[in-house]
Amino acid sequence: MPNMETENSSVSRAEELKALANEAFRAKKYSQAIDLYSQAIELNSQNAVYYANRAFAHTKLEEYGSAIQDASKAIEIDPRYPKGYYRRGAAYLAMGKFKEALKDFQQVKKLSPNDPDAAQKVKECEKAVKKLKFEEAIAVPESERHSVADSIDYRSIGMSPSSSFVSTQAAILAATATVVVAVVVMVWPAVATTVAGMVVAVLMILGAYWWGSCSGSGVFTKSRKLELEVEPQYSGARIEGDVITLDFVKKMMDDFKNQKCLHKRYAFQIVLQTREMLRALPSLVDIDIPDGKHFTVCGDVHGQFYDLLNIFELNGLPSEENPYLFNGDFVDRGSFSVEVILTLFAFKCMCPSAIYLSRGNHESKSMNKIYGFEGEVRSKLSETFVELFAEVFCFLPLAHVLNQKVFVVHGGLFSVDGVKLSDIKAIDRFCEPPEEGLMCELLWSDPQPLPGRGPSKRGVGLSFGADVTKRFLQDNSLDLVVRSHEVKDEGYEIEHDGKLITVFSAPNYCDQMGNKGAFIRFEAPTLKPNIVTFAAVPHPDVKPMAYANNFLRMFQ
Repeated sequence: MPNMETENSSVSRAEELKALANEAFRAKKYSQAIDLYSQAIELNSQNAVYYANRAFAHTKLEEYGSAIQDASKAIEIDPRYPKGYYRRGAAYLAMGKFKEALKDFQQVKKLSPNDPDAAQKVKECEKAVKKLKFEEAIAVPESERHSVADSIDYRSIGMSPSSSFVSTQAAILAATATVVVAVVVMVWPAVATTVAGMVVAVLMILGAYWWGSCSGSGVFTKSRKLELEVEPQYSGARIEGDVITLDFVKKMMDDFKNQKCLHKRYAFQIVLQTREMLRALPSLVDIDIPDGKHFTVCGDVHGQFYDLLNIFELNGLPSEENPYLFNGDFVDRGSFSVEVILTLFAFKCMCPSAIYLSRGNHESKSMNKIYGFEGEVRSKLSETFVELFAEVFCFLPLAHVLNQKVFVVHGGLFSVDGVKLSDIKAIDRFCEPPEEGLMCELLWSDPQPLPGRGPSKRGVGLSFGADVTKRFLQDNSLDLVVRSHEVKDEGYEIEHDGKLITVFSAPNYCDQMGNKGAFIRFEAPTLKPNIVTFAAVPHPDVKPMAYANNFLRMFQ
């Protein structure tokens, strides 16, 4: 009898904790919700709902590996619980694992045949899988691929095929051809078909010629190097010659602030010039900060352009006297990613020592395809830019070292001890991030409070403890690790006995997390970190993920 009373008491208390966890979740306090769901699970480990709810909270914190584990446990407890499959499918989807997601959503539909939401998600997921298979089928082998940059001469970029412009000669010829066809049909019906066919062929050739000359990537691009002027009515920022100046960058940022676009010709120039600079850099960049000078490190910006402007308002524009390092994840989620990346690249072109850029896990095709950057680039620029950015992202360095003391990386440390800075410098980074190995771990890993190493809560990379951080610093005669990659309520967090700092520079992340942003100023020679926090600023009414994968937006 006492055992039954104790058991009933535990179940009752677990339900109370679940209710508190649900309240925390609604208040967007996802870490607190996870803790409360965990307490409920300790009291009643056979309740599938607790695991599914905790999986949802993990998903909100982008801890997709942990979400999959919890959802799988919910399914194990109750194989007929639809929400378990739903939560796991959503986590697989967020990781770009469409085939696995489809299986789970099909199971949801099977268990809930009358649920229109489940049917819609199966339909959308099937589309995503078909598209993925098609892309795999037409993919060109790596050895046969050519750089898209080789086909672009920004000095020859003028009108785009999306504009209403057609050359006068082409318009006159097309009109004449139409009249000829009409006359032939009326006067000589017997030869009308032949003549009409010839006219159609001529018009198709003209169309191809116009498209190629306008897009900068068509079949006539290489043979026709006509210098096309930027349209006279264009009133935006202009680059005079090959030199990108501070005046240009300021004008461009002001235009972006007012939601105006930069002409594609200048966008090509910025990206192509940045490409050449990044390609020449090693995978690990050493930065020397002279005594008496300072240096600023920023974390994830994630397409939050107006918060980027606020950083510059608080801390000054990048310059040789006020240098910055932006530590990856410049794009995705926020819907002003094009404005962010062109601004950072423009400052790099203006003065290479004014700004340093490190690759994050979101500077990759797989992430950009899902989380909005690819769609945004296609909308604001063109398909050619999608390919070009993907290539340039592969040229970004993987890590930086400040004055041989501070190691700065987007993600974290490694699954093995003994990794030296020379090993990082030797990484062949000119590729999409692999799913394992040093490069993957640099971009994806996270610190954990426990010593040793553990599985990644994200499902990629690993979690590492203070002892791992300490050994890495000792092996490389370093003092501190600075990384980003994780939302923090205060914009930063100091961990691992003060030897590791996470800095995150996207306040109120995705317009819903309520977190502060932060950046770190280091003063030489001591390089003592001075952390500055800041709140989010207003932005135009364009929601985060506005350009994201349609299917993923269904879960927002």
